[in-house]
Amino acid sequence: MPNFAVPLLDNARKASDAMRAWLALPPSTPIDYPFADSDVAQLQRVSADPDGFVLDDQTWQDLLLAPWLAGVSNEVSIAGRQELYRRLRTGLSDPERAALAHRLRALQDEPTRIDALKEALRTLREADTEIAALLFEGKALMPPGWLGWRWLLPLALIGSIAAVILSPLAWIASAAVLYTLIALQMRYHERVEAWSRSLKTVQLLLGAASRLGREAPGGMPDAAGYAGRLNHSLSRSLVARFSPDGGAYGDWFALANVRHYFRTHALVLRERAFLQTCWMHCAALEADAALARHLLANTGWCWSDTAAEGELVIEDGIHPLLAAPTGLSIGLEGQGAFISGPNGVGKSTFLRMLGLNLVLARAFGICYARSARLPTLPVYASMQNEDSLQGGQSLYMSELARAQALLAAADGPHPGVCLIDEIFRGTNHVESVAASAAVLDTLAARSMVLVSSHNLVLASLLEHRLAPHCIGRDDDGRLALAPGVLDRTNGIALLGVQGFGAEIEQKAQRVAAWLTGYLGRPEAGAHVLACNGKPRVRDCKEKPGTHDSVPGSQAA
Repeated sequence: MPNFAVPLLDNARKASDAMRAWLALPPSTPIDYPFADSDVAQLQRVSADPDGFVLDDQTWQDLLLAPWLAGVSNEVSIAGRQELYRRLRTGLSDPERAALAHRLRALQDEPTRIDALKEALRTLREADTEIAALLFEGKALMPPGWLGWRWLLPLALIGSIAAVILSPLAWIASAAVLYTLIALQMRYHERVEAWSRSLKTVQLLLGAASRLGREAPGGMPDAAGYAGRLNHSLSRSLVARFSPDGGAYGDWFALANVRHYFRTHALVLRERAFLQTCWMHCAALEADAALARHLLANTGWCWSDTAAEGELVIEDGIHPLLAAPTGLSIGLEGQGAFISGPNGVGKSTFLRMLGLNLVLARAFGICYARSARLPTLPVYASMQNEDSLQGGQSLYMSELARAQALLAAADGPHPGVCLIDEIFRGTNHVESVAASAAVLDTLAARSMVLVSSHNLVLASLLEHRLAPHCIGRDDDGRLALAPGVLDRTNGIALLGVQGFGAEIEQKAQRVAAWLTGYLGRPEAGAHVLACNGKPRVRDCKEKPGTHDSVPGSQAA
């Protein structure tokens, strides 16, 4: 690339870095701009397959994916953040995951490449405006007809000022010309300023692409050189760049900034395909480097193998956002899981751990565990349903809406794994159990379901669909997940621990003893759904007490 084609800004930055190195000063560190979530989501939005799967917002929030992304994308530009977000939201196909694993292994084997990529793409972190929407959806502007005659305005101004010598009335013409210039400047000011920020990001992108060397975008000869030349074409004139006022006089008296706005906008759209390639390529390189850097800095992860249909195995899985996580293991084949355990033991944390690792396995092929064999299926979570005062929606109605969404997904083109925490908390116990059993029985017939609940009777009601597992402490006091159902609850005991007093605790124990005769025998419900309520086979034989009354019945 000839020297004259190198952008002035890039040369200045190189000179600054050289001076800093000569003075033994550390290189300047870009300020990572705090982009809104909607900006980070733009690349996924504009590039998404309309028929493809996209992780929904509730699952994103329930699984705490935003904090995980923030940790991985530290010192990453908006381009890299957008690509990491896109992969998390949509996942990758099997060939794409295999190719990513190959690239990540290569970067881990050669850490200097990670540093080189970070340095080459460093200036992209100076961008304060995202441009994915511009590059993929930007529409051409129609320049105003007067733009080609704008040069007449400064001539008219000079002429009218000169004419003052002949007649003071010439000031009227000067005022008219000045009014026209100011009015046009005010009319286009906001658009020009917004475009200047977008154009800055475009030029930072081209500058980064021109410095990539062997990592430059493929598909065309001399891509790096072409990026440098295009960057030069988008720059302001030499007069504007070298003038002490930054070209302000030319903007106010010759509308140079307005002309530059229309000219560069047309040039960016004309080169849209190349710029899209550069954006996607730089975003992918930066995302890969960020992931490889994160994996090198952490030891508690593994590559996830793809599970067979209906299979899910994770050994010592942990949640990376916890300061001192305890690894938990589970293995499922042909069934989902019903998770029970005492209050506060970590059932919700287990589901979040599993959900996060399922998403990461689908997006990157990795998992925070000793080993894992996970399905690369879409993930749906229902863990933080809340009532809405503004929306006029109760907790139960919110839970019902989410349950309908999960059932619709199971019947749609992208069935997957459903993670449900404390289903149907917003209604009375009897109807909560009834509704939960009915929905989960239907949902688990179509998708893999893992659900946690304190309603232990659901374990027997759904044992033909969900394998019961219990989280608790082993003999050494360590958390463990084992087959079975919780047999010792702690809800009433916590009343005493939290200082409610002996009187309240004793009253609660009396009520619990009374209820136990009706609702505390989970084995009594084993036949209700498995055999459609009819004891016809050996596994569904009628058990003593099956038809005992419940509180509120006629017998009671």
